[in-house]
Amino acid sequence: MPDGLSASTAPRRLLLVDDEANILSALRRLLRQDRYEIVTANSGDEALEVLKSSPVDVIITDQRMPGMTGVEFLRLAKDTYPDTVRIVLSGYTELQSVTDAVNEGAVYKFLTKPWDDEQLREHVAEAFRRKEMEDENNRLQHELKLANSALAATNQELDRLLKEQEQRIENDEVSLQITHEILEHLNIPLMGADEERNIVFLNSAAQQLLGSDKALLGTNLMRSIPLVAQAWGQGNLHMEIRDDLYGVNIYPMGKTSRSRGKLITFVRLPEEQGQ
Repeated sequence: MPDGLSASTAPRRLLLVDDEANILSALRRLLRQDRYEIVTANSGDEALEVLKSSPVDVIITDQRMPGMTGVEFLRLAKDTYPDTVRIVLSGYTELQSVTDAVNEGAVYKFLTKPWDDEQLREHVAEAFRRKEMEDENNRLQHELKLANSALAATNQELDRLLKEQEQRIENDEVSLQITHEILEHLNIPLMGADEERNIVFLNSAAQQLLGSDKALLGTNLMRSIPLVAQAWGQGNLHMEIRDDLYGVNIYPMGKTSRSRGKLITFVRLPEEQGQ
């Protein structure tokens, strides 16, 4: 027994077209038990008007009708309503015109009168299943298109963010290089040490003051400049370097950045402060 209802709640709409009222009545009686929503028309012209106001899923039409044959009507229906499934039901076997219509895609099936009730019901149920499968495929294709569009937009946004991030990194690198160059040329001896008190930076003035004959970068303050290491937590001290007194200021890093460790400056004090 053909199933008259789909899994969805949308009604299955069927258009019956025949110029004989008794044929339309017989078809309605047969097919309404499958709970289709049925509309009828007595000619091709009338059927086209029905389609304008009442879209349908499946069309069954007679072939021999005054004014317009069933195949002619279905060709027009295909042009305007290509998603309908179209069936010819006729007692006349105009094979050439029907075959041409089938080949053109205007007609899905050609059935003959008189019909077998159960076979006709099954053919109609199959037509609705075909329509629903095509609708589902169209829906999935639409969703896939939307998903692809969303993915493309996401990729574009990620690409934009990545370029911005690369630009920021490049700008930061340039700023860092400029900063290093500025510090390198300062006349004030300056060095930086990490949290383990390893010297990670010193400018030329600091290298010249503290040991132009030895490498200090990478050494530990406890070994290279123990007085500074011992004053690590005090913030400042005075120490004599090459017979001159220097004020050593130790600034903790990280208050306005993610830097860690301390910045150390050496400022030569006036002689009267050393007395």
